[in-house]
Amino acid sequence: MPDIEIRLTVNDRAWRATVAPRLTLADFLRERCGLTGTHLGCEHGVCGACTILVDGEAVRACLMFAVQADGTRITTVEGIAEPGGDLSPIQAAFRDHHGLQCGFCTPGLITSVTAFLRDNPDPTDDEIRTGLSGNLCRCTGYQGIIAAVRAAARTHPSGKR
Repeated sequence: MPDIEIRLTVNDRAWRATVAPRLTLADFLRERCGLTGTHLGCEHGVCGACTILVDGEAVRACLMFAVQADGTRITTVEGIAEPGGDLSPIQAAFRDHHGLQCGFCTPGLITSVTAFLRDNPDPTDDEIRTGLSGNLCRCTGYQGIIAAVRAAARTHPSGKR
């Protein structure tokens, strides 16, 4: 099958590329765009390490082909930071509440939580656990992660004060 031309926006930068039809979006982001924060763990959608935002929705980049992203707006963990490079409130909460250890799962968690808090800015702890259920972490007991999400929700414009 011949290569296919795609156009997409990644972290507010326009990209135009010719790709093999079976190139995953995760591999495109890592190899072509140089955005290595999108991690590959299980490569079959279970661990959540490759979670990115496609048109604002959390998506597993290992399960999507680059050609399927044609015409979309993608945000990776590298695009989550505030303008000027300051950490987003979610990133800062993960740092401040020990929501990360080795950091392998952290990019996927950050992007997942970004979409989760946009849709549910005042979650209960049970809702946080459900919202994080698609992301696996081998290093933590999740208490720091849940505390980080809770703290980030308090800083969200629609969250509790």
